[in-house]
Amino acid sequence: MLRVGLTGGIGSGKSTVAGRLAELGAVVIDADQLAREVVAPGTEGLAEVVAAFGPEVLAADGSLDRPALAKRVFDDDDARYRLNAIVHPRVAARSAELMAAAPPDAILVQDIPLLVENGLAPIFHLVLVVSAPVEERVRRLVGRGMDESDARARIRAQASDAKRRMVADAWLDNSGPREGVWSEVDRLWRDRLVPFEANLRLRRHTERGAPELVAPDPTWTVQAERIRARLRKAAGARALRIDHIGSTAVPGLAARDVIDIQVTVASMADADALAEPLAEAGFPLLPGFDQDGPIPSVDPDPEHWRKRTHVSADPGRWANVHLRVVGSPGWRYALLFPAWMRADTAAREEYERLKRGLAGEHAAIPDYGQAKGPWFASASARAEEWAARTGWAPDRA
Repeated sequence: MLRVGLTGGIGSGKSTVAGRLAELGAVVIDADQLAREVVAPGTEGLAEVVAAFGPEVLAADGSLDRPALAKRVFDDDDARYRLNAIVHPRVAARSAELMAAAPPDAILVQDIPLLVENGLAPIFHLVLVVSAPVEERVRRLVGRGMDESDARARIRAQASDAKRRMVADAWLDNSGPREGVWSEVDRLWRDRLVPFEANLRLRRHTERGAPELVAPDPTWTVQAERIRARLRKAAGARALRIDHIGSTAVPGLAARDVIDIQVTVASMADADALAEPLAEAGFPLLPGFDQDGPIPSVDPDPEHWRKRTHVSADPGRWANVHLRVVGSPGWRYALLFPAWMRADTAAREEYERLKRGLAGEHAAIPDYGQAKGPWFASASARAEEWAARTGWAPDRA
């Protein structure tokens, strides 16, 4: 089951996107709708709310007067905490029931307004953020009957667009006619969500094509952090540390558009124990890639270069995840190399020239990687010299 988090600020139009996803076949769970259900008339949830905040939060018909309750809790942290303690566990329990009822091949979309504020992004395979300019959002909210000052206050109280961008795997612009965002959603469904679900279920990845270099992308670091957060959630205590490595970890260096991540483990047994948790998180094992090519000057014993490799099942984000044992030569070199590249401009430029040349000569990624081997063998001595001279050590990576 592919789990997708859908979020966006108040007035951004999440319901428009959620409705389109439902039409396309997604199972949509709306947190706001569930929050209403669990405090509907006659429920234990409503009884607890009234006990906590008094009968003045009830409307004349006995239902919850949501605007009255909102005014009570908006500027009162303690009151908001009491309300959340009543509502959130019930919403979570009802969400779990709906998730359990969804078919195994479902694309499950959870519409959660405060996904960013509550730090929920890492539990999803993908996070979709719906956006619209503030003034457009205010116009929509006023059109629904909300006072303009209240609308602006609600918007200010939520996460900023900058914070939402940090967790957004896809950013959906809903500033114009709904047909525009529908087109974006349709393309996302066809090109990413449907193949991602199949890859996840079948424990496979989308073929990546030729080793093409692209210009440095300043968002690579942010994208890597999203992957690291998901891996931390999946791996738990077995991951001693998780690092962004490889060329995309070096600012200013042209690279293949690939995020390389190293998960440090205590043993190969721990690496193997993570095979299914990582696959379930969207990173299936890649068979046959269980050893780095030894660098003889560093350590000639191939046994010391063992690893496990996982790869992202997301067709929209190529990522390799390397599981290596702490202290092993491959583990150390994976941390040393980007640190050296960041510090040595001449070495960085030399490596980029090499990559550009080899990318033009090799159509297959394994051949491209193997062709870089001799350069790495010779460059390792320079990297080690730099580490000795500067006092670099892995715990400073």
